[in-house]
Amino acid sequence: MLTSYLIFGIIALVAIATAIAMLVTRNPVFAVLFLVMNFIAVAVIYLLLGAPFIAFTQVTVYAGAIMVLFLFVIMMLGTEKMIFSEPLKGQRWLAGALALIFVIAVSAFLLSQLGNQPPMPAPAQGFGQPKDVGVLLLDNYTLPVLIVSLVILVATIGAVVLTRRVNNAQPEGSLPVANKPEDDKEGK
Repeated sequence: MLTSYLIFGIIALVAIATAIAMLVTRNPVFAVLFLVMNFIAVAVIYLLLGAPFIAFTQVTVYAGAIMVLFLFVIMMLGTEKMIFSEPLKGQRWLAGALALIFVIAVSAFLLSQLGNQPPMPAPAQGFGQPKDVGVLLLDNYTLPVLIVSLVILVATIGAVVLTRRVNNAQPEGSLPVANKPEDDKEGK
């Protein structure tokens, strides 16, 4: 029992440290990588709590798909051209003070409620297993799952179309030719 609390505490500290590192770092690529580490730490916490389906979803959807999208956008924008400045003076100190007040309020609430609650009953054997969730989704919710997959497909096609660069001046299939300043002088 003590070892499970110790492992939970270590993973929780990793999740908190990576979240703080993501907020503090100035390099957007490192911020995204710290966020991926945070998502993986949260997935391990879900595994420790006995929720394997949510842990699997956390890794595949958030750490996989969304972070790849973030990295793709950051690489497309070109981080070397971005200027990092603080738009409002003192906003970091204000945000830190508000975060500290929030943590104190949540801690006070949790400490006041810990002694009054009966222990939670254990979930039924096999609760939340990926197979059970998949069968439930595909038996009872087939149409919504298909609609969501269609929306994701349309969003993917839209992202490819929006990021595609088309040069309308050149005929299709031809290679662009650069004009040299010497060529312009000789032609006149």
